[in-house]
Amino acid sequence: MENMNECRLCPRDCKVNRVNSRGICQVSDKLKIARIALHYWEEPCISGESGSGAVFFSGCNLHCVFCQNEEISHGKVGKEISVEELARQFVKLQKQGANNINLVTGTHYIPQIVQAVKLAKASLEDGSRLEIPVIYNTSGYEKVESLKLLKGVVDVYLPDFKYMDEALAEKYSHASDYPEVVKAAIDEMVRQCPTVEFDEQGFVKSGVIVRQLLLPGHVNDAKAIIKYLFDNYQDSIFISMMSQYTPMPHIASKYPELNRRVTKREYDSLINYALDLGIENAFIQDRKVAKESFIPEFSNEWD
Repeated sequence: MENMNECRLCPRDCKVNRVNSRGICQVSDKLKIARIALHYWEEPCISGESGSGAVFFSGCNLHCVFCQNEEISHGKVGKEISVEELARQFVKLQKQGANNINLVTGTHYIPQIVQAVKLAKASLEDGSRLEIPVIYNTSGYEKVESLKLLKGVVDVYLPDFKYMDEALAEKYSHASDYPEVVKAAIDEMVRQCPTVEFDEQGFVKSGVIVRQLLLPGHVNDAKAIIKYLFDNYQDSIFISMMSQYTPMPHIASKYPELNRRVTKREYDSLINYALDLGIENAFIQDRKVAKESFIPEFSNEWD
């Protein structure tokens, strides 16, 4: 597989031959999928009542210490499938009523994603084809060169912007370069998809929506991110301000400062700051979603 013999798909540049072993993403060159299903807990313009056609890829290049999906981000669960089967699964989700195809953490599989989407959009054996938007749901830790491979393949970019502070990025994601990397990545995403557009039902069909997950005790860093995004992109993007942080059991011993949920006061402070800046294109989250019950199970039970 192209780009896999000495893998440099992500900013880690691990240069591992993923044909024979696993990269820092913890997976080989074989497509490994942890879950394919309708998903209902995204922004309203993505999920709606019918759900988003979520494809959770096994493995991850970032490995945040507070990850809610650690069992898949470390490649512990998942099932290997072919590019052709992935294309069929896209169309199957469409037939199930999905509003879109939601590619969750697929950085390390960009070449296969490109192939699968092109196959699905061309036509399958039964004559069916993919016609709904494709969303690239990412941590934001992306190389511009790899994102360019997705031009014309992805309709909507859904990146995180986790940290503005390099020290926080190093402490919680072992990636001090994260702030500069994500800035360049979002620039490329906006270049490819410069305007957020919705269909007549209110579902997003193109553009960039940037997510900011507020971490407990780090309101000032979140505010710096919101200000950067508004200063640079104004109303050409949407910002999703998320209060859903949920401390996982393993976090207490090494990172006690993260062993709590975000308070109402913290989240209100961020929202009020965004309003004072003049931000209008934003999604605000109900704090009730900060529950472990909203974390999907990854049982590999899909056809």
